[in-house]
Amino acid sequence: MILLGFDIEEFDLPCEYGKEISFDEQLTVSTNGAHVILDILKSTQIKATFFCTAHYANHRPEVIYRIIDEGHEIASHGYYHSDFKVEHLAQSKIRLEEISGADVSGFRMARMMPVDEQEIAKGGYTYNSSINPTWIPGRYNNLKKPRTWFYDQGVMQIPASVSPLIRFPLFWLSFHNLPLGLLKWISKITHKKDNYLNLYFHPWEFTDLTNPSWGLPKYVTKNSGKAFAKRLEDFILWGQANGYKFTRTDEFVKLVDKRKLKVVV
Repeated sequence: MILLGFDIEEFDLPCEYGKEISFDEQLTVSTNGAHVILDILKSTQIKATFFCTAHYANHRPEVIYRIIDEGHEIASHGYYHSDFKVEHLAQSKIRLEEISGADVSGFRMARMMPVDEQEIAKGGYTYNSSINPTWIPGRYNNLKKPRTWFYDQGVMQIPASVSPLIRFPLFWLSFHNLPLGLLKWISKITHKKDNYLNLYFHPWEFTDLTNPSWGLPKYVTKNSGKAFAKRLEDFILWGQANGYKFTRTDEFVKLVDKRKLKVVV
């Protein structure tokens, strides 16, 4: 089983590199990428989860409507991408439910930063996918965290997938920089060990990131835009050819809760 998650947010990444980008351009970049993703999911006939900031949803509700209309899950990515307050947990859930008309049961913290699990539970969520259980220099060191799903404060934690033993991260940057054949091999051995994969990306990766005004490094811009769309589609088709089922994260949670899925913890 493979879970694909897409974090729809204000494209404020250039700001991390000291560049300016207008709010309208941030929205346009993420929106264009979201439609590319939805087209791929539609053509391959699979379902996925979209972790969305309420701020983005407020300004581009039509994207949320399309996500719901095509059978995908809406989860929360906070209220804003670069500003977090504890009250945003409940506020973003409520607002996303108002816009989508669907239940919002999942959360992912912006930039996979730490978040209080008691507050996640108080916010009304049943699962949290905010842990990358590896070491990313300058970001976080989660090598002591469980590698696969577990419960904390009654909330299911679904870490991003990393390989067994060395905990090589199967996250978005790996999909930009590693040969696709190597990624498939690591994915295969990880799936064999865990019986599932939890992978995450961002819509802005599906637009050309080489714009010099954004000042993004090569390891981010490599294989972006059409090349990244082709990589994702290729990976999905490979997964389907190998018998892997793609599903929404909330459906995975239901399967685990019903003990219908054997997962190694």
